[in-house]
Amino acid sequence: MNEQPTSTRIALKWGLFLGLTLILITLVMYVTDQSTNGLFNILTLVAMIAFLVLGMREYKMSTGGYMTFGEGVGLGALLSAIAGLLSSAFITFYNVVIDPTIQQRIFEQTRDKLEDQGLSDEQIDQALEISQKFQSPGFTFIAGVFGTLIIGLLLSLVIAAIIRQNKANPFD
Repeated sequence: MNEQPTSTRIALKWGLFLGLTLILITLVMYVTDQSTNGLFNILTLVAMIAFLVLGMREYKMSTGGYMTFGEGVGLGALLSAIAGLLSSAFITFYNVVIDPTIQQRIFEQTRDKLEDQGLSDEQIDQALEISQKFQSPGFTFIAGVFGTLIIGLLLSLVIAAIIRQNKANPFD
């Protein structure tokens, strides 16, 4: 029996791959103490684009070369949500259990960058005080999931518009 994979299965598969890739990127970032390095943000974005394209292409091929815009966006959103859940769970676990001092080191690196930009101590203290309010494990997890979902959804809008291929006769 030759079963066609569903969009949910494809999103789960590529969401798991993306989630594991985001975990690996985060782990390298934390271990090398490069939490404020923008290169990791670019690497994350490239990984998201690559896995969204791979997921949508697989779905399109499994349906005989057709994928509507809505199917692509839905698949991308689900794929991103799965990846966000995985990577956010890892980041929360890492920050709470493996290395609870990581947040403090990130704040110190941020302070150094803000000092290099010429901000006063008062401005830096105020900025760091505001950002510390959003560093609870629960908020970090929820923000990570929704952040990944929103970025994935925005990327999916563009990628699905490029990859989509509607049937000439929608009643076939």
